[in-house]
Amino acid sequence: MSRVGLVLVSHSAKLAEGVAELAAEMAPEVTVVPAGGLAEGGLGTDYDAVVAAVQRADSGSGVVLLYDLGSAQMTAELATESLADPNAAVVADAPLVEGAIAAAVAAQGGADRTAVVYAAASAGAAPDLAEAAESPAEETAELTLRNDVGLHARPAALLARTLADVDAEVRVRLGDSEVDARSVLGLMSLGARQGDTLHLDARGAQAAEAIRRAKELVETNFGE
Repeated sequence: MSRVGLVLVSHSAKLAEGVAELAAEMAPEVTVVPAGGLAEGGLGTDYDAVVAAVQRADSGSGVVLLYDLGSAQMTAELATESLADPNAAVVADAPLVEGAIAAAVAAQGGADRTAVVYAAASAGAAPDLAEAAESPAEETAELTLRNDVGLHARPAALLARTLADVDAEVRVRLGDSEVDARSVLGLMSLGARQGDTLHLDARGAQAAEAIRRAKELVETNFGE
């Protein structure tokens, strides 16, 4: 299966490599290519390196580029414009770290390029709780975490990926905090540990399927 690839454009090679490593951990089947620093070393962005990274990241479903600071955006945009098919890549206006993780998880779930860009751009945005409360959940569940690490990076990514293609809105609540179940960073922000009980609300055509998938993950301890 061809998936959307990611290119991370940063002034720092170490920063780009670190974020790429984190994103790849969340989405092992997505090609995430860092393009940070100058060719001779030091801080800056390298146009040729970004073009090469885009070519490496494109497996047929297109590429989404993320950047850290202003001039990195310019380099990313120039690189996409110079491609034989400029429509093969798009620069996302999103936070680098949060956006890369959200985009990688969306791509891992099979999302197209438009959906991957949306996931990146929406990363870190406050949930619209008023909208979520307009209609009651069609399915609910309370799931107690039994795995050793709770809802940390890998389990959070697994849950988000599992629900990525389900036609339902799923919210996860722990105490007074409530997040979108498709947001890896949101799930991690709950700080859920072994023994904590999560409350899931799902609504939509596949609400029951969403709850079933979440239950299966929790009951199998996320494969740990």
